[in-house]
Amino acid sequence: MTELKKAIEHQRAYLEDKLHEPLAEIAGRLSAAWPRREALDSILEEAIRQIPEATFVYALNTEGVQLSDNISRTGVLPEHFGRDRSQRPYMKEAVPADGFLLSDAYISLLGRRPSLTSLQLVRDGQGNALGFLGADFDLRNLPDFSEDLYEEPSEWRQIKGDPSIRGTLFLQSRTESLMDQNMDTALAILEELFTERGVFQGVFHFSSSRATLWTTEDPYRYRILTHESLGDPDVCLAFPHEPYPAEALIPKEDVGRVLEALRALRYADETVYLRSASINLFNGMISLTFSCDGSHYMTWDDFLGRSIQFWIGATG
Repeated sequence: MTELKKAIEHQRAYLEDKLHEPLAEIAGRLSAAWPRREALDSILEEAIRQIPEATFVYALNTEGVQLSDNISRTGVLPEHFGRDRSQRPYMKEAVPADGFLLSDAYISLLGRRPSLTSLQLVRDGQGNALGFLGADFDLRNLPDFSEDLYEEPSEWRQIKGDPSIRGTLFLQSRTESLMDQNMDTALAILEELFTERGVFQGVFHFSSSRATLWTTEDPYRYRILTHESLGDPDVCLAFPHEPYPAEALIPKEDVGRVLEALRALRYADETVYLRSASINLFNGMISLTFSCDGSHYMTWDDFLGRSIQFWIGATG
């Protein structure tokens, strides 16, 4: 399981634990009022205070037709009475044996917002299923289990590109760009910016002759250097001197080696060639996008450890 999936599962487990008990208690009270609209609304108007994160609560029969109005924290929405929700994504998921379901996230019909729905089975005194208590949640209103962002994995990843580009790959060839014509100067400038001038991330567009850069001094805004700037060493003076970050995973002395390896991939083959690449010092990752539109993500040392022949053969 990837770190992204683990983060999602941890958050879902936290929400299930938080919501299961209050929804089960509310469903127990609804059974006595079933299926009377006014009686259901009365219970739900009080119940929504127990789950303040909910956007709406409502009651459904077993076919997914709404028996109550939509109840929000601000009042009753009667236009939803009788609404058929049977085709909504959450109604198509299998309800676990305990009668509680936290749906996968979906885009809501009304607000066009990422949302999820919790369903709790409502039973009568003999244990027969009467229907469901539903509670809709806007994701931005839900509490977070953790304030920590998940860690991006560092293993090598390959992502297929546009099939139409791959299909015409052998009908094209590399056209020399302005950056190609002045590559020695461009790479020397980039090495200076990364090792001495506070740049920690860069995306290099070799085919369109530009670089997009982020600095430790102002990490929320990017700077774009065109081919004119990448050919003029004076541009380095526009970036204040900064010590090389101690937290960087790419050693300072290896930044130049990485840039030289990118140059080699740019010129390695006239059909399969490097179109763009990126470097991030803090996560130590390199990305490559080739003329076939295939992209690769790997650590800097994994990148340097692979031959030109490997990349030309693995770019799909």
